[in-house]
Amino acid sequence: MANLSPRRLLPLLSTPHKGGRSAMTCQFRCGNACAHDVANTSGNPYFGEVVEQALSRRGALRAGALGVLVAGTGLAGAAPAFADPGKPEAGKSEAAARHRGGDLDFTPVPPNTDDKLTVPEGYRSSVVVRWGDPVLPGAPAFDFANQTAEAQAEQFGYNCDFVTLFPMGRDRGLLWVNHEYTDESLMFRGYTGGAAATEEQIRIALAAHGGSVVEVEREHRSGEWKLVTRGRRRYNRRVTATTPMRFTGPAAGSDLLKTEADPAGLKPLGMLNNCAGGTTPWDTVLTAEENFDQYFVNGDKVPDEQKPYIQRYTITTGTPSGNRRFDRVEERFDLAKHPNEANRFGWIVEIDPFDPDSTPVKRTALGRFKHEAATTTLAQDGRLVVYMGDDSRFEYVYKFVSKERYRRGNDRHNRSLLDEGTLYVARFTGDSPADEIDGSGKLPSDGAFDGSGEWIPLVSGDRSYVEGMTAAEVLVYTRVAADRVTATKMDRPEDVERNPVTGAVYIALTNNTNRTPAQADEANPRSANKHGHVLELVERRGDAGQTTFAWSVPLVCGDPNDAATYFAGFDKSKVSPISCPDNVAFDRDGNLWISTDGNQLGSHDGLFVMPVRGRDRGHVRQFLTVPVGAETCGPMITEDQRSVFVAVQHPGEVDGASPDKPASRWPDGDQPRPSVAVVWHGGNKKIGS
Repeated sequence: MANLSPRRLLPLLSTPHKGGRSAMTCQFRCGNACAHDVANTSGNPYFGEVVEQALSRRGALRAGALGVLVAGTGLAGAAPAFADPGKPEAGKSEAAARHRGGDLDFTPVPPNTDDKLTVPEGYRSSVVVRWGDPVLPGAPAFDFANQTAEAQAEQFGYNCDFVTLFPMGRDRGLLWVNHEYTDESLMFRGYTGGAAATEEQIRIALAAHGGSVVEVEREHRSGEWKLVTRGRRRYNRRVTATTPMRFTGPAAGSDLLKTEADPAGLKPLGMLNNCAGGTTPWDTVLTAEENFDQYFVNGDKVPDEQKPYIQRYTITTGTPSGNRRFDRVEERFDLAKHPNEANRFGWIVEIDPFDPDSTPVKRTALGRFKHEAATTTLAQDGRLVVYMGDDSRFEYVYKFVSKERYRRGNDRHNRSLLDEGTLYVARFTGDSPADEIDGSGKLPSDGAFDGSGEWIPLVSGDRSYVEGMTAAEVLVYTRVAADRVTATKMDRPEDVERNPVTGAVYIALTNNTNRTPAQADEANPRSANKHGHVLELVERRGDAGQTTFAWSVPLVCGDPNDAATYFAGFDKSKVSPISCPDNVAFDRDGNLWISTDGNQLGSHDGLFVMPVRGRDRGHVRQFLTVPVGAETCGPMITEDQRSVFVAVQHPGEVDGASPDKPASRWPDGDQPRPSVAVVWHGGNKKIGS
């Protein structure tokens, strides 16, 4: 992507940035976080600093974790018994295990820079819903030149990320979609920053955040999904940055959440920067607030005792260049006047897609950080488990385990499960000598990046496990609490998903160019890690409720010709190049699907699939690519595996682009519009087959 000369850069895009994204994406999506100092300045040791001590207890930890795993006892309500996810199941031949994993048979899409959604031969695609499409009955048609906040609050929001489908029969369902952030420089002609924006433009941006529920149906013969545009569409809904919500859980009502407008600390307004998410067994959405810090001004004017905490969440001082200036229309975004308002964002939000009149709930028991993902499963004893990542450099991986057990069909009971339980953070220990992990990506002498680990408790209900912090403080300032218990610093933990067949947990670690050779460790084995990797975590006895685990790194991304890449031992001459894993998902056969964000190999982002067991373990193949400037989000494979939904986020978001000079014309040949697309096989076959 060509760089513009300094004289052509807009003032808000002049800040240096790193990675494969454009400066425009860096600014609008996360407030150019990579140009800022690393927020985690804790003294937590990297693996290399403690690995020799770990080696002294390697036998006990490793044998204790892996030895029990090989026995495998099954996952009640979650997955069958399993052993090592990379090997055939006990009692199964290699061929049988490979077949059970799901054979994939398609010609991979080659890397490209085409301005379209490119899918394999034999597959078809179409747009399901795009920015501005009417959501609520009676909403006006989209008019780029005459947008209003009132219209946007009834129309599909801007950049789409997490996608999930709630079936209502075989060929009908409710589609939930997150709207992560807005790019006003592509939404409005002549936009030069929040200070000069009209108040109506700011209100449009507020309305374009949040999420949408839309009813969709599939044409059974063709397999194409479309919006339902007739009838009542009674479930359709928009959630925005101003939607009334409520807090529940141990931190609800704490002094840290109280404001002048909400002195009880129980009724926050809206959600911001919702990235990935998950669903619950009782059919609700869990949507994750991520880079909320960039929406506030005057962080330097909060009370002195709060400054270390807001700095840990990268809330900058003053009014950053390019800030959307929401404070111009809603004073709560000015921390000089309302210092606790920022504490009311950064949560997991639960929303009922089947009740458009329900109040969204911010679940404080799940902690506050830059949330990425909220994947649920059941422990063997029936307790609910939620896996979460914190998507920033050197941040952590978390897990919540409910106190009470899930009761099938008892919604009243189940909807309280996320309010009481134990929040954990992960500590990973490598099993190789420190001098074998040098940041080059070279495998250690045992032939694998692997080790053992533990989930460290932070808080259970009103009980804090962190010295010097109350339970409410742990939940509101979760990053600080995790620092204090010496959790492991990771390379941008993004999506966390559990394999429905093997029960293993997979963590997408997108990249971290700031990691130095001295900071490389076995779970993050490359310095200047610009391509990212995927980590596989197998909990003791295959039970999500356990607090110890074994782990390995099956995929170190990048150019297969680069010696610093690793594809689970598969022949690298046969794999697709992959860079910057972001969202991940599984099909019913247990194949891992990986979408990318910020490809640094010179081609567009895309969707890839990799078997995680059998002879094809590590065989990465590219399934699709997205248009110019776009990121691949979602993905979501339907239960019958006949369709895969992907969110095409920020098409045309290229430095120097504008409505007068669009870098992409996708999807309609005019202005680029973030959209959800669906892909299906023309022969009515399963995706990937």
